[in-house]
Amino acid sequence: MILRAFAALLFTLLSVTGFGQNRIKITGNVRDADGNPLELVVVQVKNTMIGAMTNEKGGYTLQVAPADSLTVVFSCLGFNKAERIIPSAQADMRLNVQMNYAVLSLGEVSITAARRQINTLESIDAGRVRLLPDPSGGSIESLIVTHAGVSSNNELSSQYSVRGGSYDENIVYVNGLEVFRPLLIRSGQQEGLSFVNPDLTEAVNFSAGGFEARYGDKMSSVLDITYKKPEKLEGSVSGSLLGGSAYIGSAAGRYTQVTGFRYKTGRSLLKTMDTDAEYNPNFIDLQTYMAYEFAPKWEVNFLGNLSVNNFKFTPHSRETKFGTIKNHQNFNVIFEGKEKDKFQTLFGAFTLKHSPSENTEVGLQTSAFNSREEESYDISGTYWLNPNDEATESAYGNDTSPLSLGSYHEHARNRLHSSVINVAHYGSTRIKSNTIKWGATVQFENISDRISEWDKRDSAGYSMPHEEEGVRVFSNLYSNNESESTRISGYVQDVFKFRTPQGLFTLTGGVRGSYWTYNKEFIFSPRASLGFIPNFNQDLTFRLATGVYCQPPFYKELRIITKDEEGNDIVALNGNLKSQRSIHFIIGGDYAFKAVERNFRFTTELYYKKLDALNPYTVDNVKIRYYGENCATGYAMGIDMKFFGEFVPGTDSWISLSFMKAQQTIRETVKAPLPNNPGYNLSLFFQDYFPGYQRVKLNLRGILSGRLPVTAPRKGYEDHYFETTPYRRVDVGISYQYLKNIWIGVDAFNLFDMKNTSSYYWISDAGNQSAAVPNYLTGRQFNLRLIVDF
Repeated sequence: MILRAFAALLFTLLSVTGFGQNRIKITGNVRDADGNPLELVVVQVKNTMIGAMTNEKGGYTLQVAPADSLTVVFSCLGFNKAERIIPSAQADMRLNVQMNYAVLSLGEVSITAARRQINTLESIDAGRVRLLPDPSGGSIESLIVTHAGVSSNNELSSQYSVRGGSYDENIVYVNGLEVFRPLLIRSGQQEGLSFVNPDLTEAVNFSAGGFEARYGDKMSSVLDITYKKPEKLEGSVSGSLLGGSAYIGSAAGRYTQVTGFRYKTGRSLLKTMDTDAEYNPNFIDLQTYMAYEFAPKWEVNFLGNLSVNNFKFTPHSRETKFGTIKNHQNFNVIFEGKEKDKFQTLFGAFTLKHSPSENTEVGLQTSAFNSREEESYDISGTYWLNPNDEATESAYGNDTSPLSLGSYHEHARNRLHSSVINVAHYGSTRIKSNTIKWGATVQFENISDRISEWDKRDSAGYSMPHEEEGVRVFSNLYSNNESESTRISGYVQDVFKFRTPQGLFTLTGGVRGSYWTYNKEFIFSPRASLGFIPNFNQDLTFRLATGVYCQPPFYKELRIITKDEEGNDIVALNGNLKSQRSIHFIIGGDYAFKAVERNFRFTTELYYKKLDALNPYTVDNVKIRYYGENCATGYAMGIDMKFFGEFVPGTDSWISLSFMKAQQTIRETVKAPLPNNPGYNLSLFFQDYFPGYQRVKLNLRGILSGRLPVTAPRKGYEDHYFETTPYRRVDVGISYQYLKNIWIGVDAFNLFDMKNTSSYYWISDAGNQSAAVPNYLTGRQFNLRLIVDF
């Protein structure tokens, strides 16, 4: 540390004393191989401490003493170092440089080094999804869950938790537009495809906290997606046992378009579960993104999406073995009935963009989202629970008595229609070292909710619950609600970059405000971050971030359960519910280095989130049930670490490790962990290839996540909770490149056939005592893939 401080002081003295001499200026621009300006390139006179860094436009300025000859060195993480010799430096001059990507080629395999991260927003290469073994059918989210701070415990779902937050605390943007998901989905089997289409994706940015004011009112994370604008005709067709996809992109003059179609059916994968059934899931998604430059400096673009998810389910029987070695139990069910669900969403958005100057851009956006969700099921079952392996014999009159014997009937007719329309203005301008961004949005929401569901149970011939005045259903829920409201929000922020003899600083500060007419609440959220790249070691990056992140309730959070005169559960809307709030404190840094001629980077972030005005919730599979009131406080704290680099020469791989603790206090008395508090999370993304034959590639994804707290159905943490088993899963895929544009692959999902639990089915005896039977997720399954590019 003393040597580093001495070096920084010496650099300052040399810089100051140098101004007293006659100086010449060397200016220029630095660009990458594609002609794009490069920021944060270190430009230094060789064997001296005279240096500078390029700005956002790739420009730089050096002041040096006249010399017969000098060498200027250009270096930037992710690019090959460049040196330029100036034979005679006697007068002001201009020196432009083009830098080549630092790529290590090994036959058909290549690796490009990662770029610097000067804020909490991390760039992710979307191309890695193509060969990733993913049981959800291929999604950007399947790559996100391998990053530090992110956890998932359901391979059938694209939803994820970030640093202890709920699934609803993550915001997703596509081309600057917030996207929404259906509200009724209660299991991963129903969920279908993620909104984000990887085939159309050009850039992916993700932040696990401490993000900028321009990103909306959510408490945990932001996923920012940019769709591509093709420069020529391109396309791809792929197919597997899980479904298929196709896309085509083209450019004609000032018009570009990219259109993608996806189809998913997880029938073969669902058959590895314990329930023997006729699974008929059919999910389709059609998207298009078109852009047209109708005049110089003017552009209009359109983003459209149609998604139709149909899920049909006719169960026949189920056998689940669970328990410990000393207390092994078998749960068997014979079913009657079926389930039929349909989730249809439409999304369309127009953007008008104008660039009056090179440094300024303004735009006007309007979008509409419409969702029609229908969930219907009538399923009855007769079940018996036996010790050891005696289930079958007990069912047919064996002398061994079952531990529990009963039947049930579940019924639902649920309908939810929602529409969201918004109009927004945004803009940005660059003034010297400042980049100012602003925006304002007006959003109209209309939601109609009809719920009618009940559950009847019978144990050993006794209907439950059995009361003196008669027999009641075990549970029920009814809703007949309409909601209309308007949200108004806006933000302004500034990114200020300045250089000192100690290094480059990037200071981002901003505020956003929001008002919702439904609960008549105004929220104010200041946010700030600071990034620093020291001169004494350009391979180091440090960052700090803090801010207030308020999350106004959406429709699902407003629901609160009340009782009518007859004791039925009725869904009401709590108009007094206010925003939840999280205050983030984050400190982190990166260290990039080379070892055995390979690029590596180690990233660490420490965080603390102070939570208040929480709306507690419970999770069953992927369905979240909120308390519907601001009755809790809490905190989340932890450390996230990620080691990224060439574990195998010529490939990108990483391993992420997180430790965390997230707690809540409900009604000032009940202390419990947050529902998405695994304690630890270890994830791995690994690539390899066959030595000497680089056309055969291996992709591996592994996840180990800790236990999560769960409660009985329609019960809160006040009524006790227990923990699930850890989530453990390894998926591996092997791909062969035939010619230059065809990939043939085979995947092994859940390679070690580990039993993971998504939720629990609760059975009750005549005394109304409940027991939890695990609902296991998918087992080992093999998949074939074919990808053809053109």
